[in-house]
Amino acid sequence: MSTRALDAATVEELVSAAAAAPSIHNSQPWRFRFRPDTSTLEVRADRSRAVPAADPQGRALHISVGAAVLNLRVAARHLGWAPEVRLLPDPAEPDLLAALRLDTPATAQALGTERLYEAIWRRHSIRTPFADTPVPPAVLDELVEAAHAEDAALHLPDHAETARLLHLTAEAERRNVTDEAQRTESRGWIRTGEVPPVGIPVGALGPQDAAGHLPMRDFSAIHAAEHRAPALFEREPRIAVLTTEHDTPADWLRAGLALEHVLLAATVHGVRASLLHQAMEWPYLRWEARDPHQRPGYVQILIRLGYGPEGAATPRLPVGEVLDPS
Repeated sequence: MSTRALDAATVEELVSAAAAAPSIHNSQPWRFRFRPDTSTLEVRADRSRAVPAADPQGRALHISVGAAVLNLRVAARHLGWAPEVRLLPDPAEPDLLAALRLDTPATAQALGTERLYEAIWRRHSIRTPFADTPVPPAVLDELVEAAHAEDAALHLPDHAETARLLHLTAEAERRNVTDEAQRTESRGWIRTGEVPPVGIPVGALGPQDAAGHLPMRDFSAIHAAEHRAPALFEREPRIAVLTTEHDTPADWLRAGLALEHVLLAATVHGVRASLLHQAMEWPYLRWEARDPHQRPGYVQILIRLGYGPEGAATPRLPVGEVLDPS
């Protein structure tokens, strides 16, 4: 297979794919630098776009960067490389979260690479109701395998456990709306008019569930005039629970890789997703999200899966604003 030369255009294509990843509040908390002497693309945290009220430990920031690293790996394979990914490669640089070495051409393309690469550009989180059509078991099994490939686990709770998780999410959402720091920060990431391409465009804000069953995040935070009309959501939400064995920064990065692998695999099958992160933002509720019937682990995020419109892409910063000079 042919391998693309690592020129400036190729590096920009890689970074563009990485930056298409999801991030908390679409904060895009990443920076990239290519080291031509070692053929290494470095990925750093950009703390200037952190969300400290919702993510005081930086856990969600690491998950966001991990998702970008997964896109980088897929794009590198698409361009004919066999990338070597190292997480937290230098303890002396804690903000250097990953390094992707690109000095070995691939002898054959990894199975499914092209489908995943195409899905990078079609994957969009949506906040609207899904149809009541269930996701087929074979597709769910593939999503479970996608998480497992990244050293994470994806659990598919039964009806009773789903109801418990939605109850915890509803409690977290009530806290988010009434906590001044959370409310102010959440509203601060809503974008209208001509503003930098980060945050959530007001047109992408979804409705609340008219039945009060599915607690979607209210970015408008009790400003009723900005709310969209309530809508009826699916009666039986399919929630998936992404967990890791431990809860270190490396595990958070692995959770991000797993999350994006799951989301891309879902996109390949026309399955849409929205992320329920509210309970993860309150330590006690996050701890309570652990299923006592499962093996020990740490819940990193809840994923709502189903069928609905593809949704629109949220804006991304230009490559030149996240790619540092070599």
